Parts: sequence; structure tokens; C-alpha cells
Amino acid sequence: MNTKLMRINEDIQREMSVLLRDVKDPRLSGALLSCVRCEATGDLKHCKVHISVLGHAEPKELRRGFKSAQGFFRSGISRLLNLRNTPELTFVFDDSIEHSVKINSILKDLSGSENGTTDSSDDNG
Repeated sequence: MNTKLMRINEDIQREMSVLLRDVKDPRLSGALLSCVRCEATGDLKHCKVHISVLGHAEPKELRRGFKSAQGFFRSGISRLLNLRNTPELTFVFDDSIEHSVKINSILKDLSGSENGTTDSSDDNG
């Protein structure tokens, strides 16, 4: 991937993060949404926007909300970035942040139980 396309992907990601905070659709305001990654095609006709959802949200409603707000996102990107073509946005849900929070919680539980067993074994010895 060339550096210009990488920079455009980063710019779209940054602006999507801003636009996600400003969207008024009630289907999208119930959960914590963040733009994880963007992948635009070389001709800038299409862009996959990877969205992470943290919280309790109905996936079907989120898809409807993003489909409904696609014009808002696309016009916002067009307004904020000076691109020849504003790409058609495709939203992909990414559970990597939720997955990492779950793993972090498990690791904390494990380290807490290890500390508890090592303390009790030190008392016996």
C-alpha cells in the first residue's frame, strides 16, 4: 500500500471518529462506537470502515442506523477532507476492542488469584 493511500485511510479514520460523536441517530447513540480502521480502495470509490461497538447494542439496529446515516458520514468526510472522490462507505463491525477488554478482565482475575495463592503459600512456609 502506498503512503498516500495510507495517509488518506488515516484521515478518513480520524474524521469518522469525529463524526461518530456528532451523529444524531438514536440507534447509534446507545453504544460506545469507535472507528478502528479504514481501508479505501486505490481509486477512492469504496472504503471499508471498521467500527468497534462497546456496550449493549442490537447488531440489526446498528446496521440500520449506519445505513440510514451513511449520507451524513459521507457528506461529513467530503466536507472535512479535500478528496477528488468521496468513497462509498461500507461499515464492518469489529469486536477487537470488546475482545481485548474481555481478555484483560480474565488476565486481571488470573493475576488476582495467583497473588492470593502465593500469599497463602508464603504464610504456610
